[in-house]
Amino acid sequence: MPIPRIHPETTALLVIDIQERLIHTIHEHDTMVRRCCALIGAAALLKLPIIATEQYVKGLGHTVSEIATVLPPGTSVFEKNSFSALTPAVREHLRVSGCANLLICGIEAHVCVLQTVLDCCADGIQTFHATDAISCGQPDQIAPAFRRMERAGSIPTGVLSATYELMGTCEHPSFRAILPLAKTVVSL
Repeated sequence: MPIPRIHPETTALLVIDIQERLIHTIHEHDTMVRRCCALIGAAALLKLPIIATEQYVKGLGHTVSEIATVLPPGTSVFEKNSFSALTPAVREHLRVSGCANLLICGIEAHVCVLQTVLDCCADGIQTFHATDAISCGQPDQIAPAFRRMERAGSIPTGVLSATYELMGTCEHPSFRAILPLAKTVVSL
């Protein structure tokens, strides 16, 4: 059985629910946000489609400014009320973009991220969850959520690992531009 790999031609980045009124309840939120920003920056340089979701905006507000400012212009942001981010609109966006794989970061590990991964795996979408760019308000819920994701077929990865896998070589045209982003992750 071949081991799934992250390829830039078939992968989109999904940023789940990193919102104003929720972020300060999240375990190690500053570190998680910086890692998500690095991942978004790398995805933008590598020209991956980027999708962001916002859960119940009326109650939780919009995407935090640190994330919103690094999202490339024209990034699709979908509001949702379901916990899973694999809404009909997101499914359609993936279909149009031709992406069969999702690299996932965001919150909360045991609710929206988990349910998104479970739905994706059930629908045949290969997911890679960036374990160091996912968190929640109850840190004891993270490990069980990651175990369920893996059992469903999602592949755990990290921000740096995913970034270097997407580049594939130090000769990639974006390599030098991505190095400063990688250094921000290492310095955390």
